[in-house]
Amino acid sequence: MTGMFATLGSWNWLIFGLLLMALELLAPGIFLFWLGLAALVVGLLSLVLQPSWQLQLLLFAVFAAAAVPLWRRLARRDGEASVSNPFLNKRADALVGRVFTLEKPIVDGSGTVRIDDTIWRVAGPDTPAGSRVRIVRADGASLTVDAE
Repeated sequence: MTGMFATLGSWNWLIFGLLLMALELLAPGIFLFWLGLAALVVGLLSLVLQPSWQLQLLLFAVFAAAAVPLWRRLARRDGEASVSNPFLNKRADALVGRVFTLEKPIVDGSGTVRIDDTIWRVAGPDTPAGSRVRIVRADGASLTVDAE
């Protein structure tokens, strides 16, 4: 086993890194990309420094362990970008507080309102068509309204 590690060279690390990254394409989300990146870094350092096999394994372990917090930091930064648009994929929640005109009257607690190119089902007190209503709550595809 020691003989196998003693023959570790920079090309072995580079090939191993590319292989791990290719496997990440086949099975995404398993952190193989980051392990592959660590192997590539060790391979590039091995081209320049010619470290011993023990140091190469140690460098790989350190870079692989450091890649996880780096990935988490990058993922968190991407999550913060969506905070700038908190209603992304929550269209109904973005409508709360806005005022619209009823398309069909609210009869027995149910009616409709046209918002842009969509007709939404609304619930609220009986109100004639053409009345202005304010959306007070969104529950899935149903909106609750009050008379304006």
